[in-house]
Amino acid sequence: MHPAHVDALAHDLAAAGLTGEGVRALVGEHAEAALGRMVAEPARRAARRAATPLATLVRAFVLGDAVGAAELADALPSLGVDGAVALGVAERRDGAVAPLVAIRPLAYRDARGSGEWWIASDLDELAGVSPLRPDHVLGVGGAARTLAALLPPASGGTALDLGTGCGVIALHLRRFADRVVATDISERALWFTALNARLNGVDGIETRLGSLFEPVAGERFDLIASNPPFVITPRAEGVPAYEYRDGGATGDALMAAVVGGIEAHLAPGGVARLLGNWETIGADAGLDRTRAWIGDGLDAWAIERESLDPVRYAELWLRDGGTLPRDPGHDALLDAWLDDFEARGVSAVGMGWLALRRPATGERMALARFERVPHALALEHVGAHLAESFDAAAWLAALDDAALADAHLITAPDVTEARHQLPGAAGPNVIELRQGGALGRTLSVDTALAALVGASDGELSVGVLVGAIAGLLEVDEHILAADLLPRVRELVLTGLLLRA
Repeated sequence: MHPAHVDALAHDLAAAGLTGEGVRALVGEHAEAALGRMVAEPARRAARRAATPLATLVRAFVLGDAVGAAELADALPSLGVDGAVALGVAERRDGAVAPLVAIRPLAYRDARGSGEWWIASDLDELAGVSPLRPDHVLGVGGAARTLAALLPPASGGTALDLGTGCGVIALHLRRFADRVVATDISERALWFTALNARLNGVDGIETRLGSLFEPVAGERFDLIASNPPFVITPRAEGVPAYEYRDGGATGDALMAAVVGGIEAHLAPGGVARLLGNWETIGADAGLDRTRAWIGDGLDAWAIERESLDPVRYAELWLRDGGTLPRDPGHDALLDAWLDDFEARGVSAVGMGWLALRRPATGERMALARFERVPHALALEHVGAHLAESFDAAAWLAALDDAALADAHLITAPDVTEARHQLPGAAGPNVIELRQGGALGRTLSVDTALAALVGASDGELSVGVLVGAIAGLLEVDEHILAADLLPRVRELVLTGLLLRA
């Protein structure tokens, strides 16, 4: 691509006001909300009524409609129609100009602040494209937003975006890292990544073509992020394979390969954040199977957000590829998925996150945690929380119980307490600690632990508090300490208690 063409396009998009706020003002709040549900017609009606450059760009690059050449020339005065064709974002068709890509504004917010990018990707269901082309390059969906939220608020060093797609994660990584390497097996994906970096004035992103870790053999990174093509797809004739989601392996073998390659490519102290799927096969639960994938030299935290039975899993990805129950080939494709799962003894597929860390030189292994967290939570808190929890785990690993008893802790500011009591009861039947941020946990606790959390203001050590609570409850201090200290460790690790 010619850099001057991309710069001209960026100038024209800005001049026309193609921003989230600009689109909202043009089409209205309800039509904008419908776009998020992949319903285009309300926004299309509004854009057709407005004869402005912004309306033309919304019709063309947000909704995927062909527009008149004169209209597009007015909307892109610097780039021009010929420039758009030369850049590869549009083509002349039947006396009009048809977009070849979608270009949509994306607002973001992270530990370094907030802003907005333009993200170019392939035309999709919103633009009326169905089924998708096999080399479809996905725009920004829920998975990309989730992975972006999982990124730690690090600073400096090098980062790897493994399977970059349209490059949105590479843009996020560049906000924290000095240099980013973005890899993909798709040349088209790397074209979009380079386009989006230039379009948004972001330097320091290098694209490399190749499968998994092949393009970075022998290199180590401070941060690795990946939303790999982990979707479990039957290897059967007639089943479409989409590059953005299907890595060509059987079952969850692609995910195992990604996870298994992380240790060799993390620098000491480096961290990784991954999205993925894992199968329950026979008596081997998916979360337990992930343990075998992870290198012996990594701290690990696997979080399963959802578990789907084979039918629901197949239905999810058939819809994602644009095949609906009413379509002629739907049932045959569903059978292919179910035959594959049945042949391999798969009873469920877990979907979730993996956070990994290679201990810094001289540090001991500190964390091996595999859990289900299915409840709703606020994603904006998760990235920082995961980073803080790995630090807390390293701190806790260096403390025996006597040292923990000497520690001073404070209750996290987002923690509240709720007490539930039957009418007429002398005291609460249930005491709950509720976490407003982090992973939004709700824990049932007893009187002793509730008292310790309530009194943790950093003034007194854990041991002193345990002694005082033992006196109030008239129980043996050593027995109470043996009960409370392991639970205090858990509260520190999960962020309900903080180091003072």
